[in-house]
Amino acid sequence: MFQEAPVVYDTAKRLADELRQSEEYTAYAKARERAEANESTRALLKQYERLQFRAQAAVVAGERDDETMQKLQKIVELLQFDEDASACLLAEYRFKTMLGDVYRILAEAVGVDLGALEA
Repeated sequence: MFQEAPVVYDTAKRLADELRQSEEYTAYAKARERAEANESTRALLKQYERLQFRAQAAVVAGERDDETMQKLQKIVELLQFDEDASACLLAEYRFKTMLGDVYRILAEAVGVDLGALEA
């Protein structure tokens, strides 16, 4: 029974390689590299990611964090005017959408309910 598990891991590794070679990932990696080449853009992206994580954690905890949401909105406004940051965030969104689709396919194949995770 446990002898077949390595096949699943090998398949997962092949899937990871395919994801790394995908158009979505390569576009994201290039856009991220361009955005991070600028120190202020890199700092804004890091701050955006921290605030986004904090906001998501508050939602999961059933709390409301208006201060974090206001800061997040201000960062988003700044990032919209930065061409490299905007391109990075759009490429990241496309890549994460693809990852979400892959996860849904896997979950459906084994009968896992994603209801709580879907928006």
